[in-house]
Amino acid sequence: MTERAAAGDERRRERRSAERRPVPVIHGAHWKWLVIVYFFLGGISGAAAAIGGIERFARPAGSRPVARAARHVAMLAFLPCPVLLILDLGRPSRFLMMLRVLKLRSPMSFGTWALVVFGGVVAAASARQAATDGLLPGRRVRRAALAIPEPALDVAAVAGGVAVLGYTGVLLSATAVPLWARRPALLGGLFVSSAFATGAAAIGAARSLASGGMHEHDIERLKQIASLVEIALLFAWLRQLGEFSGPLTKGSNGRRVRHGVAGAGLALPMALNAWGLSREGRSAWAASWLSALLTMAGGFVLRHAIVTGGRDSADDPVATFAYTRSTVTQPFE
Repeated sequence: MTERAAAGDERRRERRSAERRPVPVIHGAHWKWLVIVYFFLGGISGAAAAIGGIERFARPAGSRPVARAARHVAMLAFLPCPVLLILDLGRPSRFLMMLRVLKLRSPMSFGTWALVVFGGVVAAASARQAATDGLLPGRRVRRAALAIPEPALDVAAVAGGVAVLGYTGVLLSATAVPLWARRPALLGGLFVSSAFATGAAAIGAARSLASGGMHEHDIERLKQIASLVEIALLFAWLRQLGEFSGPLTKGSNGRRVRHGVAGAGLALPMALNAWGLSREGRSAWAASWLSALLTMAGGFVLRHAIVTGGRDSADDPVATFAYTRSTVTQPFE
């Protein structure tokens, strides 16, 4: 058989396979790595800003090491977010066109404006913190940064951070994709708890690095609580999805969720946290660092699995029709 004949046979086999493949009835999201990374870093930035703002209200002035680290973490995690979003849109003009109007009932419009406003808040808070730490050059620049009212910054950081870290789950659940739309409240809560877990992990890692190994018990406990809530919501969400959970429980995506998220990203960091909180010195520092890295890696894998699982769910016409029937027969479910 010649190479041309072999190539012709291969093309015919591909056509027959395509003809047997079910045809999707809805358009799946095109989101890939750019949006996955944006969801991940936006969650860390929003959670870090919220944690830092709450820390400043809860502790007296001069005793806020976590809040100081949180401001820098929020700024560093936020910086790539607008770039990632614009690259995914394809042209910068599309991002600017989304700012022409504000629709509070549209998760996309609300999220775009929340990102812009939050970026200004994070930049102002980071500048003020840098001026307080003596990192800004020039007396006039430092004076201008210190003139920003700190209580207003803290309130804006908490409100803006919660909006940015929470809207992504709402954005997914507002689509017609069965996996995302089936249980919107649980999906939104899962994104919020995961953001707080990864944000606390990033702050804890930054504090350990800045303090030369000091173990931050408060931030470790916060990460532990957020991880407990996250794993509870993950199992509740998968259970409530029922027949629609296949894209997250089967195949390679199922292995990512079981081993990468539930195992290495949640259970193992929680065990390291519990062990490290009872230790001091290098062993506690090593446990804290490893736990933080695993928590952040698990948060990234979770978002990757949910986004790719949503694409698989959208390509399944059986799931789409079943979801449509369930919303018609049980509209308030």
